[in-house]
Amino acid sequence: MTSETLLYAIVGILILDYFLDTVLEMLNARRFSDPVPAELEGIYDPEEYLKSQQYKKVNYRFGLLSSGLSLAVTLLFLLSGGFGWLDALAGSITPAPIPHALIFFGLIFLGSDLLSTPFSYYHTFVIEERFGFNKSTPALFFADKIKGWGLLMFIGGGILALIMWFYAWAGIHFWLYAWGLITLFTLVMNLFYSRLIVPLFNKQVPLESGGLKSRIEKYVHNVGFELKNIFVIDGSKRSTKANAYFSGFGREKRVALYDTLIDDLKEEEIVAVLAHEVGHYKKHHILFNLFASIILTGLTLYILSLFINHPELSLAIGVKEPSFHASLLGFGMLYSPISELTGLVMNYFSRKFEYQADRYARQTYAAQPLIDSLKKLSRKNLSNLTPHPAYVFVHYSHPPLIKRIRALNKATH
Repeated sequence: MTSETLLYAIVGILILDYFLDTVLEMLNARRFSDPVPAELEGIYDPEEYLKSQQYKKVNYRFGLLSSGLSLAVTLLFLLSGGFGWLDALAGSITPAPIPHALIFFGLIFLGSDLLSTPFSYYHTFVIEERFGFNKSTPALFFADKIKGWGLLMFIGGGILALIMWFYAWAGIHFWLYAWGLITLFTLVMNLFYSRLIVPLFNKQVPLESGGLKSRIEKYVHNVGFELKNIFVIDGSKRSTKANAYFSGFGREKRVALYDTLIDDLKEEEIVAVLAHEVGHYKKHHILFNLFASIILTGLTLYILSLFINHPELSLAIGVKEPSFHASLLGFGMLYSPISELTGLVMNYFSRKFEYQADRYARQTYAAQPLIDSLKKLSRKNLSNLTPHPAYVFVHYSHPPLIKRIRALNKATH
């Protein structure tokens, strides 16, 4: 396959991906004003429901603008030889392959971030502020960005450098060593994410003794779930939106409750949310997702190894001197349809797992507190109560609220 054909394929993939996403967004937007299902009546009063519709419409229009501009800039840069120019600039700084690659990707990231930051800032301080979600400050916003840049340079740059070193040492078999490296990194992050990464952005304090902690301890004791680490995260310093999650395994296992969740829900509702999270652990969903991620990473790296030595990949994106890093970028663009397909499969399993975790919470605690918590969180977050099925199929990792409530109600009768 010639570099010209590959270029056409990359352009076609970018345009097709944008077109399909736009169609899905339009289909979803047409249902914003649909009647609320009977089971969900009362979640919003008329004024709140109007606010939720406005929030969805504003985000829809903003998303069309930002994604359209992103596509236009990417195509312009690709077709005008921008990647070739960046590669030459990086090569003029250093000819050494690994530093060259790091500078090349660093420049791409910097340019992309400079373009996306105004949109991110507007979304946070205009849209989220207008609808009462934002609690962040400009200082915190940019501090988060700087920390994110540091993590990307340290972790992302380090992993890329090692993968290139594996390639120089092992040739096309580099993918095996790269797979081992990324697997090790994935396991470390799953175990120690809350210890290593979260403290850079949020404060975590142990849940104080009291009614909530006693309820949680009683529940986990009843279901035979060992849990010593229950933390509260200061999520309210960025947003009013609530969340809770599990992280780690064994002794590193911990639950994190956002302070906004504690403020918004009753104690029995918080325990129901926790029961749902315990269900994920008990049903081995976390292990499934971990191993699925590792297997998919290995598959991707193996396919990359079959194409990485083809100079046409570099030439297709306008880089005249074939290199590992240019081929990696070209491969990433061509591989995106496969990534979309694997994403669909993972979303399917994720929605299935949510039903199973809901069922576990109902069986070991109660259905009604979980239903009440889901309704409250949906109202608090101005969630879409009438999403289009096609949009759900492609983008949702959780089932729509109406389907979760129907499943919980059905199971109780």
